[in-house]
Amino acid sequence: MPSPVLLNLAEVSEDDLPLVGGKAGKLGELVRQGLPVPPGIVVTTEGYRLFVESTDLKDVIARELSGPDLENPDRLEKAAERIRAAFESTPLPEELRSAITDAYDAFTRRDAVAYVAVRSSATAEDLEGASFAGLQDTYLNVAGTDEVLRMVRRCWGSLFTPRVLVYRQRKGFDHASVRLAVLIQKMVDATVSGILFTRDPNTGENHMIVEAGWGLGEAIVGGEVTPDHYVIDGATQKIVHKQVSEQRLRIVRGPGGGNVREDVPLPERTAQKLPDARLLRLVSLARLIESRYRRPMDVEWCGDAEALYIVQARPVTTIPTSTAPGPAAPAGPPAEGAPVLKGFGAAPGLAGGIARILRGSAEMERLKAGEILVTTMTTPDMVPAMSRAAGIVTDEGGMTCHAAIVSRELGVPCVVGTREATRVLADGSEVTVDGKAGAVYRGLRTAPPPAAPVSAGPGLPSGPAHVPVTATKVYVNVGVPEKAEEYARLPVSGVGLLRLEFIFTAHVRDHPLALLQRGKRDELVRRLADGVGRVCRAFHPRPVIVRTSDFKTNEYRGMPGGEPFEPVEENPMIGWRGCSRYVSPVFKPAFECELEAIHRVRTEMGLKNAMVMLPFVRNTWELEEIATMLRAAGLKRSRDFKLYLMAEVPSIVFLAREFAQHCDGFSIGSNDLTQLVLGADRDSETLGRMGYFDERDPAVLAAIHQLIEGAHAGGRTVGICGQGPSVYPEFAEFLVREGIDSISLNADTVVSTIGTIASLEQRMKLDGLRRRE
Repeated sequence: MPSPVLLNLAEVSEDDLPLVGGKAGKLGELVRQGLPVPPGIVVTTEGYRLFVESTDLKDVIARELSGPDLENPDRLEKAAERIRAAFESTPLPEELRSAITDAYDAFTRRDAVAYVAVRSSATAEDLEGASFAGLQDTYLNVAGTDEVLRMVRRCWGSLFTPRVLVYRQRKGFDHASVRLAVLIQKMVDATVSGILFTRDPNTGENHMIVEAGWGLGEAIVGGEVTPDHYVIDGATQKIVHKQVSEQRLRIVRGPGGGNVREDVPLPERTAQKLPDARLLRLVSLARLIESRYRRPMDVEWCGDAEALYIVQARPVTTIPTSTAPGPAAPAGPPAEGAPVLKGFGAAPGLAGGIARILRGSAEMERLKAGEILVTTMTTPDMVPAMSRAAGIVTDEGGMTCHAAIVSRELGVPCVVGTREATRVLADGSEVTVDGKAGAVYRGLRTAPPPAAPVSAGPGLPSGPAHVPVTATKVYVNVGVPEKAEEYARLPVSGVGLLRLEFIFTAHVRDHPLALLQRGKRDELVRRLADGVGRVCRAFHPRPVIVRTSDFKTNEYRGMPGGEPFEPVEENPMIGWRGCSRYVSPVFKPAFECELEAIHRVRTEMGLKNAMVMLPFVRNTWELEEIATMLRAAGLKRSRDFKLYLMAEVPSIVFLAREFAQHCDGFSIGSNDLTQLVLGADRDSETLGRMGYFDERDPAVLAAIHQLIEGAHAGGRTVGICGQGPSVYPEFAEFLVREGIDSISLNADTVVSTIGTIASLEQRMKLDGLRRRE
């Protein structure tokens, strides 16, 4: 085709990226390599330019996107609506309409096309310095010239959604200069579809990961179904693992076009989606793609009754770099004799260094990197110092105190509840902390060498040579953003818990209401967004579940500037915390800043893997108010934005089905749930030593059983974020047998607990087979 407005996909190469965009450019390269890509034509960015400049659209865009009040969300949303409406209602210039129509008619006749996919293809210029991936529209199973022309205009109009406008505005892009290509591609009547990674994106191991489901891939992308999961050895090309999942729903082409949902016939629900021969054919295609680009690739594919097709290929951006084993414990003469202090082993590991006694957060700067932090009890504003410490020792606290929770998430060996560490240990002396045994020794102690280790990352424990695949999804808890890149190397499905209060203490420091009072709202939002964004970027595209702040009044009161805003409560553990703060007129402005920060991460930074979880939920009416706040912040529940609730208060357990209507899933906060079910103060050292605080108590297990049953009945997932499954194998077995969907762990226990879960699942399979015999 001589016209620059239209190109045949087979004529396109990556040299044409400014004209055809990244999606079309890569697929054109694969067509040239002889790979099975559905044929198509590309309406180039020149077509977009002609449409805008030869109609009134240029003036509409300029008028709607001018003025000082464009920062106002309502004003921006209305401007976006009017621009998109103008794109959809403005007729194409006759010359452009004829060019697209003639090319489309010739394409459909030549390639026997009945239905097409109309897909946005972002240009190289748009992607430079900023990613617009996933922000523009795609339409499937489109039929007829008029409908295709309408969808082309809608794709172009998707350059002006509110989230894209905000993203461009803050990145400094000129709205008038952006362009978008549109790929019109033959629609495969897919009976099966999925994704393939030519390298394991979690571990970087030389394994291909394939996921497959019945029908169109939209059901997999939207999380509506659990696909089959296959693992192929990259060296031998042999299938080393199969996990066939039951699929009850699929998305297929409707009788007159478009997508419809239908039930999967009973015989197919538990069938393997890709027979071995077809799976290996797909693997051979993926090897060719990886050879072409000489790097790991993420491949989207589909298949009809006759063949397999490649519909997208892009580099995998989350492959962990190879890592060396973490440093050994400090060398030196082994410590002699019995430990000088005993307490609770709160975070495993062995660390030696100079003991630095801190009397409070005001002395944090005294602690140098690699020293042992010794204090009465850590507080939230001490997290920056804790992240520098090689080990932590406290006088007070039990297994769920602040020091214990934070140190586990930081991967720092910790002993709590020693009663007299600040009195017995001398400031500046050499000590060794054994976080597993709960012991502190004088002098430096050398760690025994591990046998046949495989490093998960610096400072993380070694594991087996091959991490097994589990049906139960495994996530990691992240304490501070500085650990995100290290933890992203772990073989996990994402971040199950990122506490926003830790970002407050490490990156914001001051009480949020104090900052707002001083007119520093933008600074507050920026610091929160930077912290969340760092974690989301490290784990992208794996989900990161951000739990909004859950400081208690005594913790907030201790922050700089916090005293005027915080009441003194007799029992802050069950006081003004969690969602009750968000619906309070006093704290609502601070909560809105948290939501704006998460919205910025998803829009400005293009990191749509940021999800939200609400803590300490007591009732449904507060959720209705918070849902209104979320929508006002541009965070509306959808296919790519999920809202989760912490299940900590027994009311959620009793009314799980009602709460399920307000969320996409639950995450059990085992510490608070145990505390409230048993009436045992989680911070009580006395009750901890007497054995009252125990997640394995029959009453707690009954509550978890009831929650999982009610949530699943309401079509919602249930996970857990706590140390219980890693500390107590029998607790992990209970959760797996109850059908928990995911477990989020502290980084130091990920590899070992995955092995425990895999063994449990295998034993359950064998038990099931024996019962059927």
